[in-house]
Amino acid sequence: MKKIVQDVVVSDLDACWVKNTLLFRQWDNMKREILLHKYYESQKAGHDIGWDRAAVDWMIRFGPPTCKRPDH
Repeated sequence: MKKIVQDVVVSDLDACWVKNTLLFRQWDNMKREILLHKYYESQKAGHDIGWDRAAVDWMIRFGPPTCKRPDH
């Protein structure tokens, strides 16, 4: 089976290969962590805080060291 992604034909085998890359797995793990953070923060706030706010807050508080500002 082939899928068209932005005018490019991608086979299921190609899509499977991409999902097994380190970059994709790291993004998938980060996305799950942000969604969990969004859930907990929304519960504390009493309303949905939204993906953008949750993602920025997660990056500041828990993100990988490359995403944090150095303490100078």
